[in-house]
Amino acid sequence: MSKKDEVMRVWDEASEAWMSFVREGKDYYRDWLNNPATFKLIGDIEGKRVLDIACGEGYNTRILAKKGADVTGVDISEKMIEQARQKETEENLGITYIVSDAASLKALPSNHFDLATCFMSLQDIENLDDAISEAARVLKKKGRFVFSIPHPCFEKIVKDNKGWRWRNKSAARTDEDEEQRKGEYFDNVKYEIHWTMERLTRPFKTISFHRTLTDYSQALFQNGFHISRLVEPKPTMEGISKHPPLGKVLETPQSIIFEAVTTKDRESP
Repeated sequence: MSKKDEVMRVWDEASEAWMSFVREGKDYYRDWLNNPATFKLIGDIEGKRVLDIACGEGYNTRILAKKGADVTGVDISEKMIEQARQKETEENLGITYIVSDAASLKALPSNHFDLATCFMSLQDIENLDDAISEAARVLKKKGRFVFSIPHPCFEKIVKDNKGWRWRNKSAARTDEDEEQRKGEYFDNVKYEIHWTMERLTRPFKTISFHRTLTDYSQALFQNGFHISRLVEPKPTMEGISKHPPLGKVLETPQSIIFEAVTTKDRESP
């Protein structure tokens, strides 16, 4: 089984639990940390053509549409797109949903969109270069690509039962600890995320790919993007009052948001 098929399978299997997690307000890192900062960066999109890449069941896609944009959502998971389409029949926001690998957006025309978004999902896409190349292709010149990812410098991953465990600065570290951790940030690592929080209807797992900030910036540069802004979001005070665990993000960033602008003309296929 290819990594792409494996990623698609785990998200299909997780779709029902993920839908309730998101739609019932249980994803408070989304609602009180990443979304406020990302939508502030996105700004006014009324009348704009927007592509939401790796849209999942469409939670943020619907927010984009409610802000007045003409929105298309794509996701590799058929189950996720099925849920998104069902919600669209209820709300009739004019969103088009397509099952598609982000690294091969064959159903979409070149030079078409004003904005492409990817909310906390680019790290789950196996082929980063092709995904960014496709985002560049479908965007107009000077179109924007806004995406958020877990902050690579502070990502907690497990590899071969060893992981980055960010400790209190005063905690002692042995030479063995340092040897195990040496160089891991600079490795491209595929790893599993086990979602086991009590607020889930059932646990599930997903697959992610750790990359460095250099990997992301280089992929953008090679595909004709200019990085215009970076944001390391902090939770809102209201969010912290409702969900105290968010307070730890005031000390260590959980995520980072990129805004990149296309600089090259693209030929239509």
